Amino acid sequence: MSQARLMDGTSLARRIVGDTAKKAADLTGRTGTTPCVATVLVGADPASVTYVRMKQNRCRKAGVESRHVELPAATTTGELVGTLRSLSDDPGVHGILLQHPMGAHIDERAAFEAITPGKDVDGVTFASFATMSFGLPGFVSCTPGGIMRLLDEYEVDPSGKRAVVVGRSAILGKPAGMLLLGRDATVTYCHSRTRDLSSVVREADIVVAAVGRPRLIRGEDIKPGAVVIDAGYNPGNIGDVDFGSAVERAGLITPVPGGVGPMTIATLLEQTVDAAARQLGT
Repeated sequence: MSQARLMDGTSLARRIVGDTAKKAADLTGRTGTTPCVATVLVGADPASVTYVRMKQNRCRKAGVESRHVELPAATTTGELVGTLRSLSDDPGVHGILLQHPMGAHIDERAAFEAITPGKDVDGVTFASFATMSFGLPGFVSCTPGGIMRLLDEYEVDPSGKRAVVVGRSAILGKPAGMLLLGRDATVTYCHSRTRDLSSVVREADIVVAAVGRPRLIRGEDIKPGAVVIDAGYNPGNIGDVDFGSAVERAGLITPVPGGVGPMTIATLLEQTVDAAARQLGT
């Protein structure tokens, strides 16, 4: 039996960042303003620190200025909201990324809603979810947006296909399902209370695993020839899909790392440059 073809997010992301760098340079040349994204980090979660460092490196490659705002772990919701509103009002900042998790004492939704929609380049606000769901202009959630770009790159047309999204988070599972629905897929959401998850996954032409449980989706659960998108990331570079067994049955599959992850950052940078262009009126 032949193995699945790998969906190389690293190479696609590199091309997107390269194109974004050209757009950023053109914008800077015409306006004298460098696109700027502000990253807000509460505390020092190791995975978040690593992600922020990766983003700063990609920013340099894309000609995007990166402003890092690090807040103590004890920061209150009110203090965080004040910081985000100040950044929203700052004309020198074109995009805002609030890194999560933020700590159980933070009202995450209140913090997200403090980001003005025009600078919500991570696609986390109510306004962004609404525009995604209705197919209107706006910013998509970066990981789901990156997933759709991967599907396009590998000529996967969701129209008419059965898509199963395992996970229902506000910034990954739910928007991924809405974007697939907008492309005429028949979408099923699964979660911790789904009965007989394996039987649902076995019917899927497209599987998006986004639940944060290592190797939850097994190869025996995959419909032969299905497209498997592993958006999970667990300690030890382990995804939500048991890659070793799934690669024997899937038609296309994303590796972890090197699949969805690079696409998230590339989408963030692309949307930051787009946000800067809109704010600068070009």
